[in-house]
Amino acid sequence: MIKWFAAILGYYLFRFPGAILGFFIGSFIDGAKSRGGSGAGSVFRDMTNQSVSPADFELNLLSLCSIVIKADGVVSPREMQYVQQYFVGTYGKEKANAIFRTFNEVVKKREVSAQKICAYLNQRTRYEVRLQLLHFLFGIAQADGSVSQAEIEKIREIAGYFRVSGIDFESIMAMFIKSADNAYKILEIDKTATDDEVKKAYRAMAKKYHPDRVNTENEAIKKGAEEKFKEVQKAYEAVQQERGL
Repeated sequence: MIKWFAAILGYYLFRFPGAILGFFIGSFIDGAKSRGGSGAGSVFRDMTNQSVSPADFELNLLSLCSIVIKADGVVSPREMQYVQQYFVGTYGKEKANAIFRTFNEVVKKREVSAQKICAYLNQRTRYEVRLQLLHFLFGIAQADGSVSQAEIEKIREIAGYFRVSGIDFESIMAMFIKSADNAYKILEIDKTATDDEVKKAYRAMAKKYHPDRVNTENEAIKKGAEEKFKEVQKAYEAVQQERGL
């Protein structure tokens, strides 16, 4: 398929960033052909006429995606597809295409630094938004079926740059890596907590992760907030069922 040829060619020319961009562009071409459109010509004509100027937020978000995707040394097609589908589904094909293209131009000129990206975002985003970013990055890591230790450590490193507390990090990680006391970790309490403490923890978590708390125009982060809020609700329901509350 064209997307794999484009990814290989992109990697040969510009290493990892080129592989990402090649994969995304090739996917658009494959999609256009499968829909019986005018083929590659229409896709590249759309790109040429594209006047969208992607915001720094989206570029920094995509940079963090690239860091997580290559954390374990394996460029997983499923993880790349997860990012592609998320950006296209959130921003639409035209804007996503512009983001990918601009990202490739930017990373050719400078090294992608997680610490610098996080420092930039720390000054411009609320704590709740940074929590949703971590949720999104774990979603990428899990897209190939499992989250590797290398990916966990890389996201943990990013969480540190974001100044996210250890308990909040563990709560988010528990939504993707299951364990016996998973629901309690999500609610940020011990299994020995009283029923009243469980109810109090749920109210606090529901307030912290409610989508209305994420004050951003970025649709990708808004969707992440909704997903995380649902996970908190499911965790509370699981504890309720276990305790007969």
